[in-house]
Amino acid sequence: MTAGTPATGATVLEDHLSLLAAALLPLREAEQMLARWGEELAQRLAAGGRLLVAGNGGSAAEAQHLTAELVGKLRHDRQPLSAIALHAETSAVTAIANDYGYDETFARQVRAHGRSHDHLLLMTTSGTSTNLLTAAHAAHQAGLRCWAFTGPAPNPLADLCHEHLAIDSPDGQVVQELHLVASHVLCEYVELALPAALAAQPAAGPVRAGVEVVVGEPDPTARPAGEARHEGTGGSAR
Repeated sequence: MTAGTPATGATVLEDHLSLLAAALLPLREAEQMLARWGEELAQRLAAGGRLLVAGNGGSAAEAQHLTAELVGKLRHDRQPLSAIALHAETSAVTAIANDYGYDETFARQVRAHGRSHDHLLLMTTSGTSTNLLTAAHAAHQAGLRCWAFTGPAPNPLADLCHEHLAIDSPDGQVVQELHLVASHVLCEYVELALPAALAAQPAAGPVRAGVEVVVGEPDPTARPAGEARHEGTGGSAR
């Protein structure tokens, strides 16, 4: 998606809106990808998977906005979906940064929380943040599906993830604003696909408790679990 360079406007607002408009129209090209991501994510979350999201600075705020829409709701009341903004785990972030360095802040959490049926979504305006690149490597090692919202591509993070959405704008503010648009569209596609994803899940099997029920003729030689079987005749058991 390529955004042209707008003419300089008369005001700060006009300049900003011109940059936003230049990047907004090419975003239409991401429609099919966001729809596919939404369907894939709905299937994973309906099956008990989890979405991990991370970013720095303004992208951290975007990440937390996205997870709030999934755990809460976007438009329609439905079951909560498991989504965690890794930067919001402040005690974990500060402990990891203190003990292992800031580059490990997200990667260590990916190793802790991520499973092979989970997704990791990384948000960045530059695509060069080392802690996000390290998290992407951790996701690959753990078998997670890894996506990215980035600024202009190519960039290292876009190249490292399975798929990416790149906003082609020279202005980081515009990139973040359109990441929010993409987040809302992604969440809407998740909600649209969720009923079918839930219906496709197998019915829950019987719950195994501490008592086994056996259908058929009882075994006269059977004894309750834990009761000792004493051999021989005569005398009391000792």
